[in-house]
Amino acid sequence: MNHPSPSTPSRRGLLGAAGIAGLTVAGAGTAMAAPAGAAPGPAAPIPGSASMIGVPYAQRDTVRIGIIGLGNRGASMASGWAAPPGARIDAVCDIRADRATKVAAALEEEGHDRPREFGGEDTSFQDMLDEVKLDLVYIATPWEFHYAQGKAALLAGANVAVELPIATEIDEMWDLVATVEQTQNHLFLAENTCYGRNELAMARASHGGLFGDVTSGAGAYLHDLRGLMFDEDYYTDHWRRTWHTTHNRSFYAMHGLGPIANAMDINRGDRITTIRATATAPRALADYRERFMPEDHPSWADTYIKGDLITCLHDTDKGRVIRTEHDVSSPRPYSRINSLAGTRGLLEDYVPMGDSGARVYVEPDHADDVWRSFDGFRDEFDHWLWQDVGEDAENNGGHGGIDYLLQWRTVQAIRLGLEPDIDVYDSATWCAPVPLSEESINQDGAVLAMPDFTRGQWSTLRQGIDSERKEMP
Repeated sequence: MNHPSPSTPSRRGLLGAAGIAGLTVAGAGTAMAAPAGAAPGPAAPIPGSASMIGVPYAQRDTVRIGIIGLGNRGASMASGWAAPPGARIDAVCDIRADRATKVAAALEEEGHDRPREFGGEDTSFQDMLDEVKLDLVYIATPWEFHYAQGKAALLAGANVAVELPIATEIDEMWDLVATVEQTQNHLFLAENTCYGRNELAMARASHGGLFGDVTSGAGAYLHDLRGLMFDEDYYTDHWRRTWHTTHNRSFYAMHGLGPIANAMDINRGDRITTIRATATAPRALADYRERFMPEDHPSWADTYIKGDLITCLHDTDKGRVIRTEHDVSSPRPYSRINSLAGTRGLLEDYVPMGDSGARVYVEPDHADDVWRSFDGFRDEFDHWLWQDVGEDAENNGGHGGIDYLLQWRTVQAIRLGLEPDIDVYDSATWCAPVPLSEESINQDGAVLAMPDFTRGQWSTLRQGIDSERKEMP
């Protein structure tokens, strides 16, 4: 399929003309001023040192990995972290020591060297960091621990992959950015949705000019978690449900924002300038409790304040609009929306059409107001990771293979000494809507300024997740 170039040059063409290896990045600058009409953010930037934009991982032949947090998520990811060539899990840790023993034994049964075990105390993670030299620390604890544990791992000399979000407050995000710059170790959000086959193809199609000049996008985390949140054995100490009693915010904004940001080159030629948020009434969890929970269930002590549906709208410097949604409380089929629109057409994901489950309408291929399956375009713009590693990913990883692709690619990037697909600046930007959505909701949907975590370097066009094909060593 041949597609005419949009009115502005495509990202792929610009990167090809400039030569990715020849792109340079200036030193750390100051944060951008708030856009006109936007209220300032709740925290000022923390001074850093040398920027980590464009800085590759320190190359390692063997990637020594430690895992902090071995509940449902951490335990399920352990085998995947041990599977890529050159990866080795040297340490596992959980405040519940029996979990560390269980995961260590499972890895040994799979044929891996048994990792060292740490646990039993809330400081056990620090013992692991002090005693074991690690190249990568993966953090999968409840959200409130991510910031402190991520910072500690950076200071211990490791790169860090953090489950969503990297931190829960803006000042914590700025501190992680500054700590990355000071230690020269990378920290990134382990956002598996960015490695979905449709999401990667959407980004490559966008960069290739399929949609023309991209003008808007939408992403989401719409997932009925009611059964799991009321299951006292699934989320330890019902930590996830408890967040619904303490904050009215979009807890997982990054799940939908990350893939759209990749397709729009956010922090790589454009930036998000503002956020405004709305929330519906918090009714669905109480309704579920009323219908299904016995009178002695601990949830009857809860008062839910998090709205069932949180919607955020973002403006970008280039005049684009991004919508994200978060709803884990209502009865509904799963969706992340994944929609992108431009001057030449649009894509909509999570629809029952073709093998891809997505549909498109693009000019000049279509001119009859009839949707077409995304299948053919997905084949055309399929990311090399899915072509080369997709079969292994579907056999080795959860969530349809996207977990393993994230793990495989992270190990590969460290072993080759490549730049991370997702850096701390992306991670902080995608997580900032978590606290800022609450600030906006509390101010009746006020428009707030989004922090520029790149300190003014967002306009530099550079490589991201739409990466060049590389062989695993």
